[in-house]
Amino acid sequence: MILIRKITFLCLAFILVISSLPGISYAESAETNHFPNPFKSKVNIRLLGTTDIHTHLSNYDYYQDKEVADFGLAKTATLIKEARAEERNSFLFDNGDLIQGNPLGDYKAKINPIKPGELHPVFQAMKLLDYDAATVGNHEFNYGLSFLNEVLNDAPFPYVNSNVYHVKKGKGKEKQYFQPYKIIRKIVRDERGFPHLLNIGVTGVVTPQITEWDRANLEGKVYTKDIVQSVKETIPKMKRAGADLVIVLAHSGMGTENYTEMDEDATYALTKVKGIDAIISGHNHKLFPGDFSDLPGINEEEGTINGVPVVMPGNWGNHLGVIDLSLTTSFGQWKVNKAQSELRSVYDADDETNVVADPDILDAIQDAHEQTLEYVRQPVGNTTANIHSYFALVKDDPSIQIVTNAQKWYLEKQLAGTPEEGTPILSAGAPFKAGGRNGANYYTYIPEGTIAIKNVADLYLYPNTVAAIKVTGADIKEWLEMSAGQFNQILLGEEQTQPLINDQFPTYNFDVIDGVTYEIDVTEPAKYDTEGKLINANANRIKDLSYKGAPIDLEQNFIVATNNYRASGQFPGVRNQQSVTMYPDENRQVIIDYILEQGTIDPTADNNWTFTSVLNTPNIQFESAIAAKDLLIENSPIQYIGPSNNGFGLYTITLE
Repeated sequence: MILIRKITFLCLAFILVISSLPGISYAESAETNHFPNPFKSKVNIRLLGTTDIHTHLSNYDYYQDKEVADFGLAKTATLIKEARAEERNSFLFDNGDLIQGNPLGDYKAKINPIKPGELHPVFQAMKLLDYDAATVGNHEFNYGLSFLNEVLNDAPFPYVNSNVYHVKKGKGKEKQYFQPYKIIRKIVRDERGFPHLLNIGVTGVVTPQITEWDRANLEGKVYTKDIVQSVKETIPKMKRAGADLVIVLAHSGMGTENYTEMDEDATYALTKVKGIDAIISGHNHKLFPGDFSDLPGINEEEGTINGVPVVMPGNWGNHLGVIDLSLTTSFGQWKVNKAQSELRSVYDADDETNVVADPDILDAIQDAHEQTLEYVRQPVGNTTANIHSYFALVKDDPSIQIVTNAQKWYLEKQLAGTPEEGTPILSAGAPFKAGGRNGANYYTYIPEGTIAIKNVADLYLYPNTVAAIKVTGADIKEWLEMSAGQFNQILLGEEQTQPLINDQFPTYNFDVIDGVTYEIDVTEPAKYDTEGKLINANANRIKDLSYKGAPIDLEQNFIVATNNYRASGQFPGVRNQQSVTMYPDENRQVIIDYILEQGTIDPTADNNWTFTSVLNTPNIQFESAIAAKDLLIENSPIQYIGPSNNGFGLYTITLE
């Protein structure tokens, strides 16, 4: 009886919907043979995706304290509205790394944290855009689970994730930390305007390494599973729940053909999983279509990988991902006949694209924006010279030097009076802002004079906490060998142009270790690949590694000041640590405290590392900001050549 009632209700509802269409009545359509065939129709739908917003809601750079053109969800919002106007059957998703990433995110987490029931500014903006679902990124966990739970409690759309689990306590089945999937049920219109119920199943996954990178926040609370296996296990559940299509929100980079279990980057491997109809990816701030054209199965024109439509829409709202699917439904079965993916940019200097920011979004976040500005403009000290990261990848750099100095200063205080007081202290830092995949404006520049909180945040972007790890001299050598993967191998005597920088190597992995001196020989091959896997066992890029003027003792113990991200990972050298101590203080706050105590700082780098001479090999080149040319000194080994691609400047460097 209940089943009969349900069928009757659905039939009546269908007739009611059809008869309500403008200009068409049930009697008219039947009489003229134009009544739609309920068993076969063509429907076009559009999937829209954002990723790695990192709280860049307005088109404003809090570090430089100025409005910008090339990012901001307020600008993406304009593209979203335009895309929806073109296709009424649209769905909108976010792929994670939303609540952390710039001073606004830190302000609402640390300085003026959201209160129970308060809507986070990211959701104040996104609520206006009517998102359908989202997943979490790895940086969602940076502020701890309690904060994340409070934020998501008030999210105006569902969050899904299928590979994060509660740590087991007592007996019982495994319990997933988030809702593993969501069936989104919407009425869509076919090409003739007639309605159909479409059930889209959405699941999400995040890089399994969150338990390493945020160990202090997650240990004993959650664990992760493999991305690909988690999705494989979830698809049948979504199908049984009625999903007509399966969409995966993959907060994971592209990866390669050679996927192994628990890899960080799994998007390519997901394209080989049966049952997935579309993927929205992200995490490593790259683009698809656009990047990764060297992988097999890539169709740049259609935006598909192994036949599956994929978008990877950059970061900070600089692109909107658009996937168009052409569907047919026959006897209640939906089939994807054609797929087309593309990216839409908010700013492109080459074709003069400059999308106008949506005023409704700007209005929604105005209070949080102004409070953040007031916070970051507070002064903390002074610098006797300009601080910039324009050449951080090719020479010892003041923007890293300040970080390593502050970390060592902090650790010396922490170890005073402990058994480790006499152990030599080193300090590791990396250039977070050094152009690369984040664009030609992605550099630190702090002019001589007052240093404000915004400048410190520019030096140290992440809410990492200080960590101290105990390693040997041999470990220091391997640590630096990994860092030296930042460079391509230079061929001796080669007359043709040779790029010095390996663009596939993340600049945040180019650790400089202060307290020792060393050379980097780029004529040798890299010992490790970008993932830290040994590829050339006999490679020896690190030369003349010394401590206090003498060759380093490979068996001597050292304590290295770093951050929780590095101390919890599998970086070569670091993974052999004898012990690790995690401190509660953020690296950024340590830098602020250091400058406050010093009052005025001298940012001069100590030049503890250099390149080994490469004679008779001209035309070694790299890219940096065009503005960097104005800071070159006379007789510098670095010379400006001219404009390069995407707004960068091209430079040559003599390694002598």
